[in-house]
Amino acid sequence: SLPLSRQVGDKAQEATTLNNIGQVYSDLGDQQTALDYYNQSLPLSREVGDKAGEAGTLSNIGLVYSDLGDKQTALDYYNQSLPLFQQVGDKKGEATTLSDIGAVYDALGDQQTALDYFNQSLPLTREVGDKAGEARTLNNIGGVYDALGDKQTALDYLNQSLPLRREVGDKAGEAVTLYNLASTKRTQGNLTEALTHIEAAIALIEDLRTKIDSEKLRQSYFAQVQNQGYYEFYIDLLMQLHQQNPDKGYDKQALSASESARARTLLEILAEANADIRTGVDPELR
Repeated sequence: SLPLSRQVGDKAQEATTLNNIGQVYSDLGDQQTALDYYNQSLPLSREVGDKAGEAGTLSNIGLVYSDLGDKQTALDYYNQSLPLFQQVGDKKGEATTLSDIGAVYDALGDQQTALDYFNQSLPLTREVGDKAGEARTLNNIGGVYDALGDKQTALDYLNQSLPLRREVGDKAGEAVTLYNLASTKRTQGNLTEALTHIEAAIALIEDLRTKIDSEKLRQSYFAQVQNQGYYEFYIDLLMQLHQQNPDKGYDKQALSASESARARTLLEILAEANADIRTGVDPELR
């Protein structure tokens, strides 16, 4: 699409396509490449006066900085984006940005401000029928209540989010909500339920990973997931279960999970390097 947009001089379409390519890289965990595409898109949107497109790209840049840990820069971009969404009447974009701002405040430890933004976002997502956005905001509200120590309210929101994630086919989002459910259940002492949720989350992640053709992008996606702590949580939970039930083999499952993650990383590095580790190797060792 991109060279065709440039060939016909359609700068608005070029900006949209650059933004969309950035979103794909962001979803795959390659935030720097995403930022490069967004920074190509943004001046084109401004040049053609596409305020809706400008708002979307500003919001996406904010998300990249948030993922990179630069929360203040993320807020700066979100606060540029929000009035533009409101100006053009894009309630879906407005709701998404409100939720993203709430997520930043949550990460900064200001749960009450986070909740204020999430509660502004939620009715907008429902008004425009954005079930994916509604699910994301419900998940985020659940996370806030979990941080505030209100575990039951957290579970109520997370259990509203999960079926919506599944309804819209958002497997990555479903994995996030399952992880949050597992974390809350673990805090309550419901370790078996926590295990069920985290295993379901990891199964989704593994399924998504296998669908990425590029070795480099598969590595960046897996690195992103590792940074989010899914596998570490799973291993720690198995060891906690082992302490309670030393004869159930949970320690062996924990070791297997740890070694599988290490082996997967090694295999992908070898594949990326086109390394031949079979030629001349003792058949038994191979």
